[in-house]
Formats: sequence, C-alpha cells, structure tokens
Amino acid sequence: MAKAGKAKRSKKTKSRARRIWGRIGVTFLVLFIVLGVGGIGTVAYLYTTTKLPDPNSDFQTQTTFIYYQDGKEQLGSLAVQNRVNLSYDEMPQLVKDAVVGAENRSFWEDPGFSVTGILRSAWSIATGGEVQGGSTITQQYIKILYLDSEQTMKRKVKELMLATKMGREMTKEQILEGYLNTIYFGRGAYGIQAAAKSYFLKPASELSVAESAALAAILNNPAGFNPSGGQEKLDRLYGRYKYVLDGMLEMGAITQAQHDEAYPKLPEFPEVPVNNRYGGTKGFLIREVEKELGSLGFSEAEVQGGGLRVITTIDKSMQDAAVKTAQQYTAQAAEKAKGDPNPADLHVAIASVDTASGALLAQYGGADYVANSRNWATTDRPAASTFKTFATVAGLRNGFSLRSVFNGDTFTPKGDSKPIRNEFSHQYGPVTLRKATADSINTAFVDLTTQMDDGPKQVIQAANDAGAPTAAGWDPVNRVAIGSAEVSPTNMANAYATLANSGKRNAVHIVSKVLDRNGQVIYEAKKADEQTIDQNVAANVTDSLTSVVEEGTGRRAASLERPVAGKTGTNGVDDAITSAWFVGYTKQISTAVMFVAGDSGNEDLEVYKRPQDSTFFGSSYPLMTWVDFMKAASDGMPVQDFDEAKPIKAQKGEVEETRRPTAKPTEKKSETPTPTPTPTKEPTKEPTKEPTKEPTKEPTKEPTKEPTKEPTKEPTKEPTKEPTKEPTKEPTKEPTKEPGGGSTNGNGNGAGQGADGTIG
Repeated sequence: MAKAGKAKRSKKTKSRARRIWGRIGVTFLVLFIVLGVGGIGTVAYLYTTTKLPDPNSDFQTQTTFIYYQDGKEQLGSLAVQNRVNLSYDEMPQLVKDAVVGAENRSFWEDPGFSVTGILRSAWSIATGGEVQGGSTITQQYIKILYLDSEQTMKRKVKELMLATKMGREMTKEQILEGYLNTIYFGRGAYGIQAAAKSYFLKPASELSVAESAALAAILNNPAGFNPSGGQEKLDRLYGRYKYVLDGMLEMGAITQAQHDEAYPKLPEFPEVPVNNRYGGTKGFLIREVEKELGSLGFSEAEVQGGGLRVITTIDKSMQDAAVKTAQQYTAQAAEKAKGDPNPADLHVAIASVDTASGALLAQYGGADYVANSRNWATTDRPAASTFKTFATVAGLRNGFSLRSVFNGDTFTPKGDSKPIRNEFSHQYGPVTLRKATADSINTAFVDLTTQMDDGPKQVIQAANDAGAPTAAGWDPVNRVAIGSAEVSPTNMANAYATLANSGKRNAVHIVSKVLDRNGQVIYEAKKADEQTIDQNVAANVTDSLTSVVEEGTGRRAASLERPVAGKTGTNGVDDAITSAWFVGYTKQISTAVMFVAGDSGNEDLEVYKRPQDSTFFGSSYPLMTWVDFMKAASDGMPVQDFDEAKPIKAQKGEVEETRRPTAKPTEKKSETPTPTPTPTKEPTKEPTKEPTKEPTKEPTKEPTKEPTKEPTKEPTKEPTKEPTKEPTKEPTKEPTKEPGGGSTNGNGNGAGQGADGTIG
C-alpha cells in the first residue's frame, strides 16, 4: 500500500502546473491580507528581502545552561543537539505518511499555510487578541528554523512571507525532508532518525507501522505525550496515536489490515537509559528546573535547544551543606542501625526556602537521580505533628488564644467510637494551646478541632492558606491535625515560611530568571506576598513554635543561637514509624527535614533508630540534620527577631487564669517518677508521637535518652532543664514528647498510641 501512496504522489507531481496557478492565486490573497497592514511597498520589500533558511546550516539548536543564584557558577546544562540528517529518499515512506496524517493531511495540496488560520489570526489581531500560531507543516517548519515563539504581528507577517516564498520556491518533498530532519520529538532528539533511536533503539528505516504512528503522535506534544510520563500521558498518547492511524488509512498509506493490527494498543517502548547529565544529586535540581520552565510556558524544544540561560534560586553553599548533612546522617543512621539494613533504603529529604520570597535555596531529594529518580523532597508523606501548626492557625482565627485551655487527657470525641490518647496514655489535665504545641499533645489538638465550627475544614483551609496543597490523607476528620495529612518537605518548608513572612504567602520556585540566546531577560520571578494569614495570627503561631525549641521536643534547635521556631513530627502506623520530621525557621530561612524508608517511603524507620532511643523520633536524626544544615546555611546572616506577637484575647472557651493550677498525674507517671526521665524530656516532646515505643523508653531511657531532647545536648544538662519544667509532669511528658501523642493508625491499640494520630 506504500507503493500506492507513492504512485498517488507521482500523479500529483504531474499536475504541479495546476497547483502552481492555485498557489499564485493564494499568494494574492496573502498579499491582500498583508496589504491592510503595511501597504504595497512594504509587501514588495518584505517579499524580495525574505531569505529562505538552509536547515543544515541555519538550524542549530543551542544548549541551555543552568546556573546557581549568582548567575556565574554553572549547575548543569540541557540537551546538546542530537540530530542525524536523512535525505528524502532515505526516509521511510511509512514515517512520511504518518507525519502528514498526524499534522497536515492537506499538505500535498495546500499553499504552505492555512488560509482559515491566517484569517483567524488577522481577526484576532484586529480585535485585540493574541496572534494565532501556524498549523501547516510548512509553517511549523519555519518556526522550527527560527526557534522563535514570539507572538507578535511582525513575526506573523514574516512567517507569512516565508511560507509563501517557501511554497513557491521549494518542492513539497524538500519541505517535508527539512521538517522531518529538524522537528523536536522529545528526549533531546531532533529529527526522525534521532527519535527512532531514542524511543525504539533502532534506525528510522526499521520502524513498523505502529512505531511510525507513535512517533508522529509524540511530535505534536513531546512533553504531554511522553510515554515515560506515567499512565495519564500514555492514555493521551494512545488517543493521538489512533488519530494518526486513522489518517494514514484515510490517505491510503496503509491497508485496513495494517490499521486494525496496530490500532488496539501502543507499540512497546523499550527502557531507555537516563542521560548521565542527570547523575548525582544535581539531577534532581535540573529536573525541577525543567518542570518549572514547562509550567511557565516554555516549550520543550525551547528548553532543550533554545540556548536559554536559566538563573536558579539555589544557593551553592547551602546546597553543598544540604548534600553533606543529608549524606552524613544517612550513613550514621545506617551504621548504627540494628540488623544491618541497606543504607539505600533510608531516604533523607531537605528543602530550604527563602521566607521573604518563596525562593528554593537548597533541596536534597536523593543521592543519585539516575539510580533512583524519585525526589523525596517533593514527595508527599504523612506530616505527623508538624501539621498541628495549622490547627493553631485555625484556632487563633476562630476565637481562641495561646492561653486557651484544652483537654490534655484521654477522651472520646463526640460521635467517635474510639478514644483519642496521648503517648503512654499520659494524662496532662487542662493545658494551654501554647503548652499543647510545645509538648505536642494530641488530645488537646483534637479537642481544639472539635470545638470549632467545621473544625477539620478550618484546619485544612489554614494549611492551604499557608502554602501546603491538599494531598492524600487530608480527610476532614477531627484528627486531621495530628498527622495523617501528606505534604512534601518542599511545600512544608514554604508553608512555614509564610508564618515567618508575617503571614504573606509566596509560591515556592526554583527559577529566578531566564535569558534568551541573545541575552534578553524573557522571564523573572516576582514576589506575590499575598496576605493569606493575618500578621498577628502568624506572629502568635510563631511564638507558640518557639516554645517547642525553648522547652519542648525541639530544644536542640536552640543551639543556633538565634530566634528559631519549629515543630517535630513522628508518624506511627500499627507500631511502625513511617515518617519523622523537623520543620523550623529563622526570620530568613525555613527548612523542612524528613526521613522515610523503603522504595515506597512508607516502611518502618524503627530499625534505623539511635541505640539510646526507644524509636525513631523527629527530635533525633531529623532535628540533628536540621540543626547542622541550618548552622551552615545561616552562617554570616544577621540575627533577626520574629514579628512581635500581640496577645490575642480569647473570645470563647476556658483560659489559663481560670484553669486548675496543675495537671492531674497519671497512673503512668508512676512508671518513671524519677528525675531520670526528665532528661528524656527531649523525647517527651516527640513522644506524643509513638506511644507504643515510649514505654520502654520511659523506664530505660537513660538521661542520655536525651535523644529526644537532642536539643539539650548533654543529658546532664537535661535534668537541670527538666526540673525547671514541672518535674511531676516531666515523666509523663517525657514519653509523650518524643513519641508525640499518638499514632496515625487510629486503631486504639498500644500504650496510648491508638486513635490519635502522630507520635511527636
């Protein structure tokens, strides 16, 4: 049938004279359209001075370079041209037919441009709209040669002149040959020969009907139809693929049998090795840059071969510190782990954001993009007690204050069948919202949520307003504040940055500026500074989070010797710790650290816990990682204070002055009445996290257990510290601390882990 298609084209060649007269007529139409814009003299001048480009000498893709924020040191580069030219006769007929069937079925008869398209464009311009893009193969070819997507009338007129001249002075075969040698297919491949090897590991001459149709479909939108982009993109590609096959059948390029054989499914795409330019930790950053450029409207062809100069927001020294710190603690945790686990199964993510702009300063998503392309810094996982911060925002918006008192004891929320408990079933008695934040008390946050109208939705709204997008686990239930909601470290760092930035939210971004190949700035990031949280509410939430550092589970962070606010988080499910966090900020930088394990990032971290800890707490390795990174990142920065928090007067509920002076002790307290646990106080904070583990921790916890306390470095110190905090409560607190109040499993099992949600 391919021969029939060729014969058909031969016949068309014989009637070329007739077509030429037709083109002349259309040329007059074009002149008529353009005359309205510039006059006869202008048209004549434009036509005579228009030079047809040589695809082999004039078309050169140019490498796009990516730089750190200083604009001088190179972070990486994108595709260098991958193109192998074929003559028209060397190109398989199937491929030529597939592309014509996909992109321009009237190609062999049209004048080189779409009359209706031109008229639409002219009308759009006349009515103040945007210039319409070209739709014919000839017009696409012209745009490729110039790599210019500027939507202006000047470019459109030039395109018309070129299309008209090209249609009159070049044969259709020459145009199609040039087009198929220069069109971008994705994966850094320009032209059909490079595309065949990139997608099917074979030369174009060996492509089947299905493979030819698939490539013709892909070239329409390489990014949107990327077969390696997941099921959604495969489904979209399949729809386009069927359209191409239908076109080939309609043109007589393939038989009905060939069509029916290829139609049921896409051809097999062999696995293609990832380009080594993405190797190491920088590969994750390069991919983030590519994705953001795409979201900003840059085409993949422009990004990969447009000679752009991309200035990122990444600070070289901070990025180096993130890589060093993450890999140091990964190695340390693996070395001290029990059972000799595979170090590659432990994943550390670090994301650091400029609080004033949302600019991503550093991001560690993994050790080697080529070995494992999942970026853990952009992967959503249960945020555990770090999500309680948004419940505090919601509470302050709804008539409560940091001095409002909530239930610190086990209770069953109205309408629930399972009780909400704290770590070890600790009973704190009535506690203020500030105290509940410092000690990560689950019951108090569930009490707060249930006291608000549509409490769960209010908490979710607060998280969204801060900058955390809704994801898995965000069900509007009364326990949403204590940990099942999933957020990525990058989004969590940005959400906390909003609090440091006086309640003004910015979009987290990695691209600061883009220059074209001529050095002209064509994009520059702008601050939004959208006031999504009241300034004083943000200041009060920050004040509550400083209590975590000054007296709670995050005391280790105080070693930064500058104002710090933050929150630990440890997520427990069925006695397993599936994620551990510390998210904190200074006035200038917000950083989130997350530890997860396994290919899915949902496996148990328990095996990696420190020998002196009862489990893997957010106040252990995550906080240690955060402190070491932030010391390096903030080195040399001026010490700045947070906004002053003006007291918010409670409009509802009980307040501190009227509550009973001390929390009633728990039977549990008897477990560790000695001051030893005090040192453990550190863990205490986290404890709210894992109730089940805490028990062992409580008694055995050597003051060194400090781990939780991490903050207080030496255990000896801890004791002194603890005492100042109510010793009687200490024991009880200790456990609740680190573990953090509960687990996300909600099954009611374990020593107080049960139905609450997080461990710390």
